[in-house]
Amino acid sequence: MTNFWDSILSFARVTVERVGQQLLQDFGSVQADEKDDGSLVTKSDNWADAEIRSAIASTFPSHGILSEEGEHVFPDTEWCWVVDPLDATTNFARGIPIWGISLGLLYRGTPVFGCVHLPPVNQSFHGFYAGDWAGGVFDNMPQGAFLNGQKIRPSADKMSGNHFFNLCSRSVGIGPHLPSKVRMLGMASYNFLTVASGTVLGGVEATPKIWDIAGSWVIVKAAGAVWLPLESQAIFPLEVGKNYGRISYPTLVMNRQELVSVFLPFVEAWKKKKMG
Repeated sequence: MTNFWDSILSFARVTVERVGQQLLQDFGSVQADEKDDGSLVTKSDNWADAEIRSAIASTFPSHGILSEEGEHVFPDTEWCWVVDPLDATTNFARGIPIWGISLGLLYRGTPVFGCVHLPPVNQSFHGFYAGDWAGGVFDNMPQGAFLNGQKIRPSADKMSGNHFFNLCSRSVGIGPHLPSKVRMLGMASYNFLTVASGTVLGGVEATPKIWDIAGSWVIVKAAGAVWLPLESQAIFPLEVGKNYGRISYPTLVMNRQELVSVFLPFVEAWKKKKMG
């Protein structure tokens, strides 16, 4: 008999792969419009959002949905999917093949399952993270973080100038001072997932939204990497009735705790200068 988590993983895989195949066909041929917040949106974003929301509603009718292109107010449901139907729309619209679909499943406001699929590079990440939850369906929850079905862990390499650290476009001021090479991927969730999979030592994002991080947070935690919010308030659990449309969560992710003390001072100095 298929257990709850098998059905969650199967649903997520089938859904993101189906939607991803259509997005691949649209890639490079869609026009982008600017939203009120200055970010881009395409017809592909809206199509993917409708497809994913419809799939969730038909498969898990009791589950709530929070989506970048749909509902921004967190619902009063025990289970809720947080959806980014087209993560890195700007890359998608401009022809850069780093974009994907991100799903996070939250239990009482905290993510416990994440799935991020990048069709152009044929990479699918998923992870399970129970945190402090125990009993019931959590007794049968699988453990770990995975890339294309293979378990992933952060790098344990000794730090060197030939390792990578990821920046976002709003944090480039940190770059010249870091003891590593820098990369900018243009996709917040993938920024963090490359830390979880051992590709880079760490990464910072200045303005990620909840749909950028709900899925990747689970995978980072399940892989054993360090997730460090750069503002004092806790991200999770989300609050019922709260609008998350414009809330950002500045974040540093590192491969291991001992390197936090190496990289965090550079990030804090940049934050202080930016605010000062």
